[in-house]
Amino acid sequence: MEIIITGRKVNLKDNFKDLAKKKLSKFDRMFNDNAVANVTVTVEKNHQTVEITIRNNGMIYRAESSEREMNEALDKVIYALSRQLRKHKTKLEKRLRDNSIEKYFPAEQDEEEETFDLVRRKSFAVKPISVEEAILQMNMINHLFYMFRNETTNEINVVYRRRDGGYGLLEPENI
Repeated sequence: MEIIITGRKVNLKDNFKDLAKKKLSKFDRMFNDNAVANVTVTVEKNHQTVEITIRNNGMIYRAESSEREMNEALDKVIYALSRQLRKHKTKLEKRLRDNSIEKYFPAEQDEEEETFDLVRRKSFAVKPISVEEAILQMNMINHLFYMFRNETTNEINVVYRRRDGGYGLLEPENI
């Protein structure tokens, strides 16, 4: 793994560069020779920020930490990166273990085999009301939709809250 160390607003000492390379060397076994690790150290008034970005085969791992001491920030960044890598590795192993071939190329299933798990059934009396009253009822119970019988058409309708903040109305169409 290639390691590039950059200092912003600071001249980095050789012992910090050696420490960073030593700590990053524990990730060598996880990456191939094409991997590139960019270590950027920025010094501000009260804190020092260490940022590490590792690029390998299209994957990017990044962590950043700000502390009073540069070495503390480096330790926290290395810890965060190791957690990210462990999490990613676990996901990959699980994906490979859980019959990944069947996930991406599922066996053909009969239409009859597919079942839906109906968790709850609710019934209630539906009295005829106006669309405006249905919207008020929906807002009062803080739901995203409300089913009602439209007083002008005597049909079952649904009002719903749209993502843009407006409201919508679903009406049955006679075919």
